Amino acid sequence: MRSPADDAGFTLIELIISLLLFALIAVAGVALVDSVLGVQGRTEARLDRLSDLQRAMLVVSGDLEQVANGDLSGAGTRIDFTRAAPGVGGPAVRVRYGVDRGTLVRDAGGGAQAVLRGVQGARWRFFREGWSERWPATEQERAEWPQAVELEVTLSGAPAGTARRVVVLPVRARAVT
Repeated sequence: MRSPADDAGFTLIELIISLLLFALIAVAGVALVDSVLGVQGRTEARLDRLSDLQRAMLVVSGDLEQVANGDLSGAGTRIDFTRAAPGVGGPAVRVRYGVDRGTLVRDAGGGAQAVLRGVQGARWRFFREGWSERWPATEQERAEWPQAVELEVTLSGAPAGTARRVVVLPVRARAVT
């Protein structure tokens, strides 16, 4: 006859099975945590890219909304105009935008600044009674400004795609003669 002390424990088989179940649960937990961390990393990268894009569009809009008297010209990947001086007073500043080796670049006389990296292409368009790929398209337009300017940026990398910003320009003051 068996004593009660002989029945008070687990068999070796029961211990091995329970350890295997705990190991499977641990492996599944590690895989889940790894997956969550991967998604978090990709989400952070996309949010950083979106933040860079928003900042770039804010810089471009800020410059164009402060266009000052002077010529405005552009075609393809470049635009050139004069904007009011930053802050109060001071001379107007000549601003140029272009694409250089995959970067949207702003030059305001103090050297080129990278505005947005990872740019596959950029296109400026001008609106005055219809959209035009270049400004001025005619000699008569040289004395005028377009009513709006559009920047279309094609992004490379992740996330790839196209971003578009349309900026309505202030009305150009006519010189009094």
